[in-house]
Amino acid sequence: MKTYYVYMLASKKNGTLYVGVTNDLIKRVYQHRNNLIAGFTSKYSVHRLVYHEQYAGIRFAIAREKQLKTWNRRWKLELIEKMNPEWNDLYEEMTKTGFPLARE
Repeated sequence: MKTYYVYMLASKKNGTLYVGVTNDLIKRVYQHRNNLIAGFTSKYSVHRLVYHEQYAGIRFAIAREKQLKTWNRRWKLELIEKMNPEWNDLYEEMTKTGFPLARE
């Protein structure tokens, strides 16, 4: 069974936000951080991983991603603040601690 992640990136604390879904969080954030994916995150320099959730099925993950994308900005900020009140870059912490990667 694969693991899927819904994640939020930010340009800075309280900055521009991006919501996405992936089965390999480290790889996907690396792609965003290095502008390997053309589009919103590269255009607006949205590279800081500030929030993530884990799911056992793609349907649940996609449903949650769609739900978060409909949320207003204040709700997203509150969600981030609950998990990551300092707005730390979770990617840095994950790569140092050997965060388990989902494999394709």
